[in-house]
Amino acid sequence: MHKLIVPASPMPDSDGSVLTVTPASAGWSYVGFEVFRLKPDQVLSRTTGANEVCLVLLSGSANIQSSKENWSDIGQRMSVFEKIPPYSIYIPSQDTFQVTALTELELAVCSAPGGAKREARLIPPNQVGAELRGSGSTERLVHNILPESEAAESLLVVEVFTPEGHWSSYPPHKHDRDALPDESLLEETYYYRIQPEQGFAIQRVYTDDLSLNETLTVQDGEAVMVPKGYHPVSAPPGYEVYYLNVMAGPVRAWKFQNDPAHDWLMNWKS
Repeated sequence: MHKLIVPASPMPDSDGSVLTVTPASAGWSYVGFEVFRLKPDQVLSRTTGANEVCLVLLSGSANIQSSKENWSDIGQRMSVFEKIPPYSIYIPSQDTFQVTALTELELAVCSAPGGAKREARLIPPNQVGAELRGSGSTERLVHNILPESEAAESLLVVEVFTPEGHWSSYPPHKHDRDALPDESLLEETYYYRIQPEQGFAIQRVYTDDLSLNETLTVQDGEAVMVPKGYHPVSAPPGYEVYYLNVMAGPVRAWKFQNDPAHDWLMNWKS
């Protein structure tokens, strides 16, 4: 198993956790990410501490409470591959949340430093921006769950559906320098689901000087950590690829640079 790939546990732990990335385990400073698979009526309770959190209901439905708010029976898709936007909840720092699964539930807990106090809020599907990016074999569907235009301190959260035989996060781009307005420094995780599940995705992570230059074969339910460098993704023929991206850094801005060798692809229409 490559050090950039985080595998899922074959069985959930007592809290339902199957995959965990912390700043300490990743060797970075901002992004935390965890996936829970809960049985009906199973309860997950957590405090946020110094972090803000975005709870993304990947599949299934639940009741969710913060210290001040309550949302009942949220969640509508039973698989990410229904390709409808998810329900999500933003929880600020110094707060709590409790999730009670109503069905089998796959829940992503995305976290990053919280800073100033904000209010917990529901992010319903009709507030998630949907767009097609790219064209031809680079076209993919994007759901902007917690984009730069929506209130948060550090977190950026987006999900992407890459059709079979297509590429995404493409042309290869990076965001690993604190050099605004041209580029922002953002750590990033990719959490993958593959359909059919025996398939795989290919992700390359590389820097200009090739001091980091890895080509990864990623299985269903695994995550990839992108600490720096370019990071394109390929979906093999016959397999649809979904991933949930979590990004955070010292400034909440998504400003990237394409690999100069491949920037000409921005004008490619095939």
